[in-house]
Amino acid sequence: MKAVVQRVHRARVVVAGDLPGEVPGEVAAEIGAGMLVFVCVLRGDGPTEARALATRIAQFRFFADERGRMNLSSLDLGRPALVVSQFTLAAEGDRGRRPSFDRAAPPEVAEPLYEAFVAELRTLGLTVETGRFGAHMDVELVNDGPVTFVLESHPAASSSGGSPQGGDPSQVLA
Repeated sequence: MKAVVQRVHRARVVVAGDLPGEVPGEVAAEIGAGMLVFVCVLRGDGPTEARALATRIAQFRFFADERGRMNLSSLDLGRPALVVSQFTLAAEGDRGRRPSFDRAAPPEVAEPLYEAFVAELRTLGLTVETGRFGAHMDVELVNDGPVTFVLESHPAASSSGGSPQGGDPSQVLA
């Protein structure tokens, strides 16, 4: 799984109305000061990666302490998360003029893992708002800093004997 995590003063998701039951322009979710998390499920990801990345993000210390150092997490401060699914994080654009999304998990695999990621954040104690999986959304935010990080968890070792990134396959990278 891959995530872009942003420290925000506020953020919200407005849906376009392209899914059944949606009202165009409806605010689907909104938070004040906290973190905006764009998350992408990659091929080969499973529940282990969802739990690992959720734990990493919940405990990630990128909020300032009293000395101004990035030393506090959302959990430490009781700050909410707005989680938005974004398969385009799987894009590879190193060849040609069009991105390839071959690394992205298909929606029938990605949606339950996205939901597991959100559930794990809640289990860890975070207040979580979400966008709508598969919907066209306008995401509005006021970035605090700006402070933005890309975090990944990699699938466990494949049958070929190693993770796609090498090293310890269970390690969550920052």
